[in-house]
Amino acid sequence: MSGAEAAPAARPGAVGRAWSASPWVPPAVAIGLVFVLVAAALLKSGSGTITGQAVLTGLVNGGVYSLLAMGLTLIFGVLDIVNFAHGAFLAVALFTTYQFVASTGANPYVALPLAIAALFALGALAQWALLNRTMGRPLESQLLLTLGMSLLVSNLLLLAFGGDPLSVAVAGDHGVHLFGAVANQTRLIAFAGALVLAAGLYVLLSRTRLGRAIRAVAASRQGAGLVGIDVRKIYVLTFGLGTACAGAAGMLIAPFTTITPTAGDQFNILAFVVVVMGGLGNVAGALISGIIVGLVEQLGGVLLTGQSPLFGVFLVFILILVARPQGLFGARQ
Repeated sequence: MSGAEAAPAARPGAVGRAWSASPWVPPAVAIGLVFVLVAAALLKSGSGTITGQAVLTGLVNGGVYSLLAMGLTLIFGVLDIVNFAHGAFLAVALFTTYQFVASTGANPYVALPLAIAALFALGALAQWALLNRTMGRPLESQLLLTLGMSLLVSNLLLLAFGGDPLSVAVAGDHGVHLFGAVANQTRLIAFAGALVLAAGLYVLLSRTRLGRAIRAVAASRQGAGLVGIDVRKIYVLTFGLGTACAGAAGMLIAPFTTITPTAGDQFNILAFVVVVMGGLGNVAGALISGIIVGLVEQLGGVLLTGQSPLFGVFLVFILILVARPQGLFGARQ
């Protein structure tokens, strides 16, 4: 079947527009929100050390959220699929890292290429074997299929590894002092790795032939097919790239995360919050919104003591959507 025959009707672009002509959003909105939260946390705690610790931890966590959400929003932007299995794929990466370390005794960061390659292959296989059959069908078909994939993966992990929490230890993981705050080496490595991989994804999308093909399919599937792009092949590669982002995020957080078959569920929720807040299909928006969510999560814990850190995240999320339904960096349709 040719790409032109497989391509549904063109729709308003997502990834392509996000990179080539980003929608206008006042940077002061995002920056002002962060400054207000920092000032409020400083007043509430009365301690620059506590506030600085919250900011540092928020930045570190936000980098990982950004990487995970970029994969999710890439899939939506090109395939128009809301992927409920994204968190389950992250859990697969967690267990892949655990099994690699348990079998070889090597440093877990050696497993990063393995996690990326394994999750790329798993995502590409899922798209080729299952999701390609639902392209062009009603949205609920894809939603139910990805939800079913999530339940299947979680239960397979439960059968294979059991329900007991597992962990991956890194030798010499001591704290690093930065501007009066402290962060473990593993968290700083996760933050730096997430930013490097996000930059790599940007270069791939904006500077390579594959990236141009992905952006062409995101802008107009019919048009991409007419100029000879194999649309179904791009679907497979894009879904593989999106799940590879989940694989990278899973490996990077494995040293400081409790590993269970359902470990990806909370990250899945946060990834959806980041994606919607940044603007559905906007990869650059996911990067910035991930940092914002990480900061809100930690600063909210300082402001709202005794409450779940996610309470502040969802509160800000609702307020942003009320004021700007298309998200901070989304274009008004």
